[in-house]
Amino acid sequence: MFSRREFLTATVALAALTGSGLSGRWSRAAAQQLMSEDDLLGAPDFGNLTILHITDIHAQLKPVFFREPAVNIGVGEAVGQPPHVSGADFLKLYNIEPGTPDAYALTSEDFAALAGRYGKMGGLDRTATIVKRARAERGEDNVLLLDGGDTWQGSYTANKTSGADMITAMNALKPDAMTGHWEFTYGTERVNDAIEALPFSFLGSNIFDNEWDEPAFEAWKMFERGGSKIAVIGQAFPYTPIANPSWLIPGWSFGIRDEEIVKHVAAARAAGADLVVLLSHNGFDVDRKLASRVEGIDIILTGHTHDALPEPFMVGKTMLIASGSNGKFLSRLDLDISDGRLKDFRYRLIPVFSDVITPDLEMASIIDSVREPYEAELKRVVGRTESLLYRRGNFNGTWDDLICEALLEERDAEIALSPGFRWGTSLPAGSDITMEDVHNVCAMTYPAVYRSNMTGETLKAILEDVADNLFNSDPYYQQGGDMVRVGGMGFGIDPTKEIGSRISDMTILKTDTPIEASREYVVAGWASVNEGTEGPPIWDVVEGYLTKNPTVSLEPNRSVQLKG
Repeated sequence: MFSRREFLTATVALAALTGSGLSGRWSRAAAQQLMSEDDLLGAPDFGNLTILHITDIHAQLKPVFFREPAVNIGVGEAVGQPPHVSGADFLKLYNIEPGTPDAYALTSEDFAALAGRYGKMGGLDRTATIVKRARAERGEDNVLLLDGGDTWQGSYTANKTSGADMITAMNALKPDAMTGHWEFTYGTERVNDAIEALPFSFLGSNIFDNEWDEPAFEAWKMFERGGSKIAVIGQAFPYTPIANPSWLIPGWSFGIRDEEIVKHVAAARAAGADLVVLLSHNGFDVDRKLASRVEGIDIILTGHTHDALPEPFMVGKTMLIASGSNGKFLSRLDLDISDGRLKDFRYRLIPVFSDVITPDLEMASIIDSVREPYEAELKRVVGRTESLLYRRGNFNGTWDDLICEALLEERDAEIALSPGFRWGTSLPAGSDITMEDVHNVCAMTYPAVYRSNMTGETLKAILEDVADNLFNSDPYYQQGGDMVRVGGMGFGIDPTKEIGSRISDMTILKTDTPIEASREYVVAGWASVNEGTEGPPIWDVVEGYLTKNPTVSLEPNRSVQLKG
């Protein structure tokens, strides 16, 4: 009888092997023969340059479960376009057979059942195996490894060490460059100290010093790989001081600043660049629009919105590569560059199945070392779930349903608000809930849980504002993330309408009565960007709730009604 590792190797490897070239579509497994790790990670000798891309790891050093969204709505020109295709529609679009490893990795379809079959994904020690193999086969001088940011934040150990655990591990992985977003939530001093000590480049073409109105970081860098010159322009998350606390980084301003990218592309070409790459944390829809406005970019390695696509998305001559999140995937681009331009390529989105890929011993040792001081707390069990806990989805996630219940009970509130972060791992039903699991969905530097009075009018304004960040028809006004989660309250939303008209039918669920605009309600929430917010950290609130309610069993959340 095959072990799960042998079964996964056989089924995953053949599927990954067969997807390449311009179509890039992952093909269903066509044979039942036993395959090896060589078949999963091996690649034909093509071209003269290999680019590897990882992004949005969110401090996940170990393998995890992560459920992709069942609902991912696009607006404007993005309606029905990748990445705004999910579930069964995604499977049809990319010709993926239901129940296969591809289906499990890329969609929410049958996730609960398939998680038991295919297991966890990711783990930086597995990623290290992929990277080292590519460098060994292609030659280090022919490989470029780029990190799209959101790397240092999102776990208990990252929060305890201000990202030092991830920095130690990533330094061993040896990327050539990175950009950032949540990294900045550690504050100016910590970020500056960390970046100055990096053995590779931190690129941020769109970050300016407020006092001098000049670039705060290196904007772009030229690399020579595979006999070609590759210019990499860094683009940090443009809305960092809005989506996150500006008081943590008061000296810097951000923004899309595509006019700066135009200048950098021109400078790179003038300096002899054969290939121009934008290492971006804009989000997919922003990068789609940027690609239509800025000429001369060959490849955009996009991040922030956690999308995973099994083939490049072309905007004119620019290809967008979306490499997922939480370490689930690594993108590999093998490029044929000659006569000063990109001639052809092969692309593979490599699924990092932790039961298939052998852990790299050096990286595994580093991971164990940085986690060792915290192991007791990481493993401490605080509850058990009989429901699948996940976060991703435009309107609801069961992890946030649990958090909202904790906010309502522990803070004696009528209404709870939980931010629509896209980071946060999943937990299958029947699992113990450890403190590591809790911190994987709430580890941050501004975790205070507030309790305040808000009028119905204020609540509607908050919902309208967040909805506009998500569903504005102009991508340059979108900030990524998902809709704020609510507890104790229901509402209707029409993403097709304009700001001020999207939210309707706000209701107190307990009494089934409409929210009154002039009445004040007791509201509990967390992750306020306002300086001086007071309250216990969210992880203490969740632990307190689980102490009293140790078994989690959640009913389907139907509090948000999608309209239009």
